[in-house]
Amino acid sequence: MKFGAFVPQGLRWDLPLDVPDTDHWAIMLNVAQTIESSAFDSVWVYDHLQAYPPSDWAEAVHQTAKSSSTGVRPEPETHIVPEPTREVTYEAWALMAALAATTDTVRLGQMCTCNAYRHPSYLAKVAASIDVISNGRLEMGIGGGWDGAEREHDGYGYAFLAPAERLGMLAEGVEIMKALWTEDEVTYEGMYYNLRGAICQPRPVQKPHIPFWIAGGGEQITLRIAARYPAYTNFGRDVDEFRHKSEVLRGHCDDLGTDYNAIVRSISLNIVCGENEAEVDEKKAWLKGHLSEYISDDEARKTASLFDAMSGTPDQIVSRLKEWEAVGVGYAIVYFPDAAYDTSSIELFARDVKPQFN
Repeated sequence: MKFGAFVPQGLRWDLPLDVPDTDHWAIMLNVAQTIESSAFDSVWVYDHLQAYPPSDWAEAVHQTAKSSSTGVRPEPETHIVPEPTREVTYEAWALMAALAATTDTVRLGQMCTCNAYRHPSYLAKVAASIDVISNGRLEMGIGGGWDGAEREHDGYGYAFLAPAERLGMLAEGVEIMKALWTEDEVTYEGMYYNLRGAICQPRPVQKPHIPFWIAGGGEQITLRIAARYPAYTNFGRDVDEFRHKSEVLRGHCDDLGTDYNAIVRSISLNIVCGENEAEVDEKKAWLKGHLSEYISDDEARKTASLFDAMSGTPDQIVSRLKEWEAVGVGYAIVYFPDAAYDTSSIELFARDVKPQFN
């Protein structure tokens, strides 16, 4: 199993709010370089344009995952659309360029780029440039956009389409990016995008092209796109759901004649890691206290509870990760909520958890 880790970027209120914005880059870079020096395989960022209260963001993500799993969208009166706040959130692809120039070996990814925020021809050009700057270290995380981002779309002037349309745009977008990375000139006529002789130079360093990470567990469209471009996926809230989605993905691979075993299936996990149970409790208490500075105690507890399933000592985390490994997880991307304040969780995980899987 390989491992990546997120850098704090403000979305989850994980950057200090009592320091000047000009101090944030130094904090993010320190975390990224700690991840790299700790021999993680990759550094990751989120692709969001606005910050949200952590409890609202968490609930909306949970709701979107449930909708993806069942194929049923929540009723309008219960549909949660997080209200954006004015806290900082750093843009994903600006961070990709900055990290490409300030790291040396670690791979760089986004979980995941929202296809609707950038025209795929433009995104292909940006990604190719960053792949060259990083000497071939870029991962292309891409998805159709989550149901909770309605205000983010509206705020920035992007049409918030129905899920089927967003996923239709995703399918065309991935096709366009692959074409621009592998062909001299691209003319494309689709339902959502049209190109007339687009050229992408420089080409990516990676051959045949930058690997796609198709994020999301939508069974009819998203997983079929993943089967068409076999590289990486990211889905699953728990082991049972992951196992089910994997079988759906296998079915699409069989239909399309692609190699299911060539796809690395990944998950994203929230982790608090401590030397012993007392330290784990101390770090979880810090997280609740930190969040309580900005949101109510009840909301802070609700948000902190997202970390319960995978929090623990190295031995406890290894045991839980072995369960994921047993159902076919080949890559885990982990999020440490205290990384901007204390990198000891990252270092402890790298020292005592990672070696059990390499």
